[in-house]
This record gives sequence, C-alpha cells and structure tokens, in this order.
Amino acid sequence: MILERQRERIAKAKADGKYKGRKPSARMKKADALAFLGQGVGKRRVVRNLGISERSVYRITCQYVVKADLNGG
Repeated sequence: MILERQRERIAKAKADGKYKGRKPSARMKKADALAFLGQGVGKRRVVRNLGISERSVYRITCQYVVKADLNGG
C-alpha cells in the first residue's frame, strides 16, 4: 500500500520534472582526469585532486583505452 503511493508520487514528480536524481559528477570531470593522467599523474593523486572515487578514475581510464584501441590509436 505504501509502496504504491510512493511509486505514484515519484511518477508524478518525474512528470512534473522535479525528480531528476543525482548528477553524474565523475563524468563531468572526465576531461580533467584524462588530462592529469596524460601528464603522468598517478590515479590516486587524480582521485584526491578531483574529489571522485578511485573506481571512477579506473572506469574513465578503461573507457579511454578501449576507445583508443578501437580507433586504432
């Protein structure tokens, strides 16, 4: 019963544009992370400088390496 009402309210809030969720902070800092990594800065230092998780830095690194391999670079 409570979950049904909760789902209804969430659906209404989404329809009104008020329920958007959390902004992806690590994705917004992808360019900065790649710039640091390109300069030879270690992953843990990138984490401290940008305030994102270590996992996010590894994810960004993996995505960049896979795209570079696919593009022949």
